[in-house]
Amino acid sequence: MSMRLFELMLWAAGKTVLLSAVSIMIGFAIGLMVCAAKLSPNKLLSIPGRLYVSLFRGVPLLVQLLLIYNLLPALGIMVPSVVAAIAGLSLCTAAYQAENLRGGFQSVPRGLLEAADMVGMSPWKQLTRIRAPIAFRLTLPALVNEAILILKASSLVSVVGVIELTRMAQNLSASSFRPLLFYSVAGGIYLVICWTIAGGGSLAERMLKTESRV
Repeated sequence: MSMRLFELMLWAAGKTVLLSAVSIMIGFAIGLMVCAAKLSPNKLLSIPGRLYVSLFRGVPLLVQLLLIYNLLPALGIMVPSVVAAIAGLSLCTAAYQAENLRGGFQSVPRGLLEAADMVGMSPWKQLTRIRAPIAFRLTLPALVNEAILILKASSLVSVVGVIELTRMAQNLSASSFRPLLFYSVAGGIYLVICWTIAGGGSLAERMLKTESRV
């Protein structure tokens, strides 16, 4: 493989990472809102939250991407294919992140919250100082795992015309008739990125555990 072709693979890998990172961050913000809705005692909020999670976890991501890509123009909304891809990935990962966060919030020890009530701590302070930090620490491994899954699932966005790492490998292998070479390189790049994410997650876990002991 020439250096020029390898640079094209690296460029596509960078686009894959950027696409995945933006989708994960947007999905996390949406997931927080969906999680809050599901935990709400108000059925007007909890029922839509449950429906959202059921819908986006029950429909395959590939189908979601194709629906969004074709639905937006039908509604008169013309956006680049990359925007449709980010929308699909974000809405999908939000459902999974909402469930991860819900599990984290529900795992906060009840005794801590009762103690906070006894000392007169407001609900907002309980959320920001007790519930949210503990819930985030408990769900961090699941969130890192979801980030890795979205990175790998981003290979599906090629169906809506986005050129990322997998699509670049397909194009180069088709033009050079060397599919084993380019798919092997793509697989290696994916592996390195996933190892990096997993390593960063493990480091963040250790740092949070150290802070909790201080």
